[in-house]
Amino acid sequence: MVDEMNLKNNYEFFTHLLKINLKSLTSLRGAFLLQATFMIINNLVFFTMWWVFFKKFKSIKGWEITDLCALYGVVAFVFGVSVIFFGGVRSLAKMIDGGDLDVYLTQPKNTLFYASSSQSHASGWGDVVSGIILLWFSGYLTFGSLPLMLTVLFCSFVVFVCIGILFNSLAFWMGPMDSLARQFYDFVVTFSIYPQVIFSQFLKMILFTVIPGGFIGHLPVSLLREFSWSNLGFLVVGSAGFFILSVVVFNRGLKKYESGNRFIGVGTN
Repeated sequence: MVDEMNLKNNYEFFTHLLKINLKSLTSLRGAFLLQATFMIINNLVFFTMWWVFFKKFKSIKGWEITDLCALYGVVAFVFGVSVIFFGGVRSLAKMIDGGDLDVYLTQPKNTLFYASSSQSHASGWGDVVSGIILLWFSGYLTFGSLPLMLTVLFCSFVVFVCIGILFNSLAFWMGPMDSLARQFYDFVVTFSIYPQVIFSQFLKMILFTVIPGGFIGHLPVSLLREFSWSNLGFLVVGSAGFFILSVVVFNRGLKKYESGNRFIGVGTN
């Protein structure tokens, strides 16, 4: 009964926080629409490079333009949803180093959940829209494939958010690393939008461990191309593993967190 109450309270808190973030984003409607529109254009223009490539070469080891369209669509959609609902993940390292977690520690809510969902980015809406457009044109987004599509997108989303939490949480031990964490985040995105077939076996192993682009883009699209229960199980177990690991690492770091209170007493030098 207590767990049900906590779940309900967290859900109500999250929806209320989301409403506040959305109101903040849309308070400057022109800027909001401009950021979202530019992101849509950016994603679609970037994808045209592959479109030009496939005009000359019909496939890459079995991967065709529709498969790349699905890959870009999955990654863009997942990235967009992550920065809309959990935009604070990208700032966790900065919060940790600057002592800004103090604000969240004083609240009767889960610290990681509160800090991660404390920010929302307008550009994410452009990513979501462009992701849906690309998935639609790939041909994999149909009424019949919708349950599988939602499943793989959710698992990809979980991995994407959790890898951000993991790397940013290293700031508990390594100190200032906000720039490095953001670069790593972008690094994961970069490796996620290239077809897995172009990588060596060693790099494929890296893509399912250190840089989990395999879980974020490659495996979800492989399931859309050709369904396999074993691959689906691998994706679900992998996303659950990254979730547990990210929570454990953050909570371990939180135990050694030192307050960032920088107030100086009266009369001190």
